[in-house]
Amino acid sequence: MSKWLLHRLVVGDVEGRFATVFSKINALHKKNGPFEAVFCVGNFFGDDNSEWSQVQQCSLQINVATYILGPIFAEHVRFYAQQEAGDLAPNLTYLGQRGIFTFGCGLKVAYLSGKEAADPSSSDASAISFNQQSVEEVATLAGGNTCPGVDLLLTSQWPAGVEKLAGQTSVDSAQIGSGLIAQLAQAIKPRYHFAGLTGVFYERLPYRNHQVLAESAVHVTRFVGLASAAAPANQRFLYAFNVIPMAKISMAELRRQPEQSTPCPYERKVLATKKEKMEDVVSRQYFYDVLSGPAHGGKRKHDAGDRFGGGKRERRQHDQQEEESSCWFCLSSPQVEKHLVVSVGLHTYVALAKGGLNAEHVLILPITHLRSTPELDDDAVDELERYKKALVRFFAQQNKSTVFFERNYKSKHMQLQVVAVPRREPEKIKELFLQRAEENQLKLTEIPSRSDLRQIMKPGQTFFFAEFDDGSKLLYKIDKKGFPLQFGRDVLAGRAILNVPERLEWRECQISRTEEEANAAAFKSAFRPYDFNFE
Repeated sequence: MSKWLLHRLVVGDVEGRFATVFSKINALHKKNGPFEAVFCVGNFFGDDNSEWSQVQQCSLQINVATYILGPIFAEHVRFYAQQEAGDLAPNLTYLGQRGIFTFGCGLKVAYLSGKEAADPSSSDASAISFNQQSVEEVATLAGGNTCPGVDLLLTSQWPAGVEKLAGQTSVDSAQIGSGLIAQLAQAIKPRYHFAGLTGVFYERLPYRNHQVLAESAVHVTRFVGLASAAAPANQRFLYAFNVIPMAKISMAELRRQPEQSTPCPYERKVLATKKEKMEDVVSRQYFYDVLSGPAHGGKRKHDAGDRFGGGKRERRQHDQQEEESSCWFCLSSPQVEKHLVVSVGLHTYVALAKGGLNAEHVLILPITHLRSTPELDDDAVDELERYKKALVRFFAQQNKSTVFFERNYKSKHMQLQVVAVPRREPEKIKELFLQRAEENQLKLTEIPSRSDLRQIMKPGQTFFFAEFDDGSKLLYKIDKKGFPLQFGRDVLAGRAILNVPERLEWRECQISRTEEEANAAAFKSAFRPYDFNFE
């Protein structure tokens, strides 16, 4: 048995029958589990939600981490946490309206809540419906039209036409299904697709995601429509299955075609996707991108790979997951201070510095857990440079100069510090860095303005790097202990530049969360005209 084999449970429409459903899940979890996670599709709330107060008061609980989709009906919107992703109760998490997340074990899940809007081409957002843009956003987050596939797709509504080429069901998906969901499934190629809302159980024959003899073979998709908890006993609303994440399975096994596989039932149609991720989608869903950290305030539950042990490689992967879940700067980490984020790109993001030197002190950071610039790939570096140029233009309009510096020494996550200072010649600022370095007996060297730091420093090597808005660059290869951790901040806080020596230590400069939120909102609004994500 593979150590990556994961045990999951999917539930159809709960319809407000929390006592019944929770009891069955807890019993299955104890008898046939343990399940690493439970997913609920369809309509979670119903006409009678009187048991919900017991869930909120914790007198009615579920014993395994459970993730639900959003509302289908307007009267149920009030039960969701301000319509944003978050915990509704212990072990019960609302994923959000749409997005992508990846478990620490590698299981990649896409989700889309609600029903297709009456006018799917409309740009109007709704808490209970999705449109063409919603579907394109999910496809973009999954990798666009070159997406190699995802492990699971969770939708409230069925895809239209799913039963074609596989025998009839009692459900006419052409009438009650969504054509947009069919397009999404065709674009992102889920290995499993689960949906609800119809009140019946339907397990379709696997369908192929490639054209035989015309394209290389890829994995098949298995669609399962689940009944509701209120349906007759012969209609299943619970579905347990085992899955190995596609990132952990051999290509030969992944592409194996079951004997009864059918052609894809959906019409081929390319979705329009954008190069950059939509910031509003990412900001709603990135917190749950890697669910490998502490689960909702409780003790961390180990992934299947952890439970089966493994060699040094597996332990290193486990340690990496632990490190990411506790990192203050990984967007997937529960520790990230989301309210400080002011812009999110495809590979990097910008956030206000906590305890910054001034109100214009921000950080550019990689979304994933990387320690320094030499670890970035070309796409991430390109986006990093776009952010740098945008910030230089932004601060120049305020008659200010921009200083960038990075320290890869006693740091876990790359942080490119960006500080706006009163307008002055970059040469003079550079001289102050060189002077302070000499005072500290550090050999800070100027490197060519067109040089790539990745060509000079290898991943893992320690260094201090500074850059100025004329493109000039300074580098110090840290080869001894005792490097002053606040070197860059010390230079800028000095009398010759910002003259705020009292702000040398960031811990002494912290303000209330309310003030941080106000500062982030103001910066985000002012920076938006320069933010390429909105071009």
